[in-house]
Amino acid sequence: MLLRRLEYLVALARERHFARAAAACHVSQPSLSAAISRLEHELGVPIVRRGRRYEGLTPEGEVVLAWAHRILAERDALHQELSALRDGLTGTLRLGIIPTVVPVAALLTGPFCDRHPHARVAMESLSSLDIRRGLAEYELDAAMTYLDDGEPRQVRRYPLYEERYVLLTPVGGPLGDAAGATWSEAAALPLCLLGPRMRNRRIIDECFAAEGAAPVPAVESDSVAGLYAHLPGGRWSSVISHAWLHMFGVPPGMRVVPLAGPAHGPRVGLVVARSEPPSVLAQALVKVARQTRLRDALDSLLTAHLDGHD
Repeated sequence: MLLRRLEYLVALARERHFARAAAACHVSQPSLSAAISRLEHELGVPIVRRGRRYEGLTPEGEVVLAWAHRILAERDALHQELSALRDGLTGTLRLGIIPTVVPVAALLTGPFCDRHPHARVAMESLSSLDIRRGLAEYELDAAMTYLDDGEPRQVRRYPLYEERYVLLTPVGGPLGDAAGATWSEAAALPLCLLGPRMRNRRIIDECFAAEGAAPVPAVESDSVAGLYAHLPGGRWSSVISHAWLHMFGVPPGMRVVPLAGPAHGPRVGLVVARSEPPSVLAQALVKVARQTRLRDALDSLLTAHLDGHD
């Protein structure tokens, strides 16, 4: 019963609304409210600020919520470990991924599913901030994100690859037959780039600024897919991460041109919560990541495109 009440508290803190929390837990609102009241009575502290509607948690409630996340995560880890001993790995791996890493996610989730056919993957595209919160509150088992971007301290980090930036440009354009290009030359082209709220775009802007350039893109997108949708037809160029070539390749009529320095961008890696005991599902994904050699696969793909091969 205690675990059930802790589940209700976690749902209430997430939904910030009694009726929505009750619906998420498949119980009536009075049942959820009564369970929270009994939890307060058992612990001897007020947990919820009560008014005409949900007004948040008390300081004591925040402490109870943190323990609730931890206790429920350990319960799930116990079930996963026992299930793995009995039937092989089962359950759902909850994986958060920043949007610009989504194009390579299948390089990990595919081998993971092949190795553990009874397990499932629930993948969600999230901002770095939401990933930090999800890991801290045990709502995510693992995440693929930038390792140098202020991720929480209480995580284990496993580098996957370093982003390398290249120019995608029309074959018939000003740099269509160039062996290489500078960032200043790229800035002078009609560009389609990610929007300024994206971490990848801010990194690219820093590279432009290092050469005294400030691009003014004609089109900005909040997704890699949206960016690629504008490239066929030879009107715009773009600066991309080499990892995107895995999913999207090179649009017809365009080619990949190397950009002069930096040779490598920020590190992308796998992060998992530093919990004890660790998540069995997360550890299984880490094992797959170590054996996949993602960096080598992406570097070979880039080399093939630079050499003019498919």
